Amino acid sequence: MAAAPRPGPEGADPAAPLPAHIAGSPGRRRTPAERMPVYALVGNPNCGKTTLFNALTGLRQKVGNYPGVTVEKKVGETYSQHGHPIKVIDLPGAYSLAARSPDEAVTRDVLLGRRADTPQPDRIICVVDACNLERCLYFVHQVLDLGRPVIVVLNMMDLTARAGLEVRPAELEEALGVPVIPCAAVQGRGLVELRLAMSRHELPLARHSWTVPAPIAPAVAELQASLVAADGRPPLIARAEALLLLTDQDSVRVAGSTPLSAATGTVLAAWRQRWTGQGTDWSGTLIKARYEAIQGLCREVIRRTGERGPSLADRADALLVNSGWGWVAFAAVMALMFYAIFALAEYPMNLIDGVMAGLADRVKDAMAPGDLRDLVTSGIIGGAGGVVIFLPQILILFFFVGLLESTGYMARAAALMDRPMSRVGLHGKSFIPLLGSYACAIPGIMATRTIENAKDRLVTILVAPLMSCSARLPVYLLMIATLLPGEAVPAATKAGLMFAMYALGTAGAFGFAWLFKRTLLRGEAPLMILELPAYQRPHFGEILRQMLERGWLFLKNAGTIILAISIVLWFLSTYPKHPDPAAAPEVQIAHSYAGQAGKVLEPLIQPLGFDWRIGIGLVTSFAAREVFVSSMGVIFGVEGAEEDTAPLRDALRAAQWPDGAPLFTPLVCLALMVYYVFAMQCMSTLAVVKRETNSWRWPLFQLAYMTGTAWVLTFLVYQGGRALGF
Repeated sequence: MAAAPRPGPEGADPAAPLPAHIAGSPGRRRTPAERMPVYALVGNPNCGKTTLFNALTGLRQKVGNYPGVTVEKKVGETYSQHGHPIKVIDLPGAYSLAARSPDEAVTRDVLLGRRADTPQPDRIICVVDACNLERCLYFVHQVLDLGRPVIVVLNMMDLTARAGLEVRPAELEEALGVPVIPCAAVQGRGLVELRLAMSRHELPLARHSWTVPAPIAPAVAELQASLVAADGRPPLIARAEALLLLTDQDSVRVAGSTPLSAATGTVLAAWRQRWTGQGTDWSGTLIKARYEAIQGLCREVIRRTGERGPSLADRADALLVNSGWGWVAFAAVMALMFYAIFALAEYPMNLIDGVMAGLADRVKDAMAPGDLRDLVTSGIIGGAGGVVIFLPQILILFFFVGLLESTGYMARAAALMDRPMSRVGLHGKSFIPLLGSYACAIPGIMATRTIENAKDRLVTILVAPLMSCSARLPVYLLMIATLLPGEAVPAATKAGLMFAMYALGTAGAFGFAWLFKRTLLRGEAPLMILELPAYQRPHFGEILRQMLERGWLFLKNAGTIILAISIVLWFLSTYPKHPDPAAAPEVQIAHSYAGQAGKVLEPLIQPLGFDWRIGIGLVTSFAAREVFVSSMGVIFGVEGAEEDTAPLRDALRAAQWPDGAPLFTPLVCLALMVYYVFAMQCMSTLAVVKRETNSWRWPLFQLAYMTGTAWVLTFLVYQGGRALGF
């Protein structure tokens, strides 16, 4: 194709063709920064970009978040053919530089040099799905507009024959003027050729072409001039940015991005106002012109290998997405995942619990009794155990998420669930995180990273803890045993009450999602335009890498916060000391700050049917909901309450108010279960929400709305039950 219609360094007419350029200057001594070039790895979602990044960098990578946003940042190192290091930044997947989500906004801002925390990359690697070349080339087309050295990687070349396509890399390279490398990243094919291309000191700039429509060209020129003069953009970057500003979808701004100048904003607003008055669809005109150029290019480089009937993938989709059997398959997959998270995780969780308990016992044997020993055993080891014990569930959930993503089924599951989820304002991709939250809200919240829209993701995070997690089970079981003691009560009745608690939490999650999407996080109904990637064999090495990466991030980031709060809670339940050193444990905890807090809470919780002793359980169970059982055991003098709840059940049934009235009546037991369905009694979850939202604002809001809802509903249950004579 002809040369690109872009301005030269002097800011020439945007409709004029651009001559070829060569990066660098022969004979000039290269600086240290140039000896270690920085490549940005970009591409559409599901194009195999992350697999390629891992194949290039191996274990030489660091994972974090971009400052100010919750978008993940991956930086790694690879080596040239001569052994020189090359830095690679794996940018979030994007369908377009006209950002529609925070992920795409970060990719756009890094490539345009808008982020102060991430220097603009020297070169760009565009990964495209060879089976969907026309769709991928829209993003490539925009990247080539930037006038920077680019390498195009045609990934998944091994699947093109099955799709009935013949893609010609040599012709595409000739048309674009940049290196085009055929690749199959999962199999490791094409990596040597890619490293050779990355090792070149000079890479040619693109010579692709497309004609900016005549009605739009003057606006592009004026915006480009403003971006150069007022915002300090290089001319080629300014032209590409001007084209993005004239696209309606490019409206997402994220923290850390350099804002546009007022002068540029004025120019943009003036042109939009003029076109609106004239009835000109400037955005649609630009997009159509770009697609016409892409379609012409695809006619040159893609050949159909013959007419074929429905492929195996098409037949599978007809079964798994568009028929009743799709729901059967989906239910089977979800049941298997649910079983693994609940049942299979139990063994390593018990092992971890035993190891931490054994470690605490060894410390007790090695250290003299005292506060320091209690701090180490209860505060530090207990806090660390509270972090590590969640790890098996996190790893199992992310194993399934990785397995479903790598096989291509995750997109089908999201498409299947999108319609029922959208009725309450949630995205189809919200289902997996909410399902995982039945086991533990922590991995469920971490799994929301698959949701592109920031508001949909935040709504899912805010309601995920309402799904009854496994930590609530000990509380439910104890209260049901106290409410319905003895063998005379049918097991089905107890199971039905347990199911009612799970159903109540699920209804609460969907109800609040509906409310948030219409008030606090108001937005349009989520429209899911989802690509169904090709079915592939799972790449277990890649899945294992992602599992370990997520697990380490949890331990490193959330774990530090959880451990700190555990130590604080230990302090609150230990001090001040009772004057009598021989005081019973229940007396000591009543004398502590936690006990005092329980007594302070009593006027607030008494309308719910709770006394100060239950208040202590509410305070201490903030470390973890299941701590309520052991706290009740300490307060009521029952040892081993976690292993055998029968003695504790009997003690609770015998507990009384000062006037002799029973404390744990059936109505109080029911009210307490309702409270734990809705209350945010889990500091670990709050710590993870803080990490995922990059702010204390949302976890504090979550704590407030959930605790407030729990109080109101518990009040209604208890006082309503009393009014009805229960």
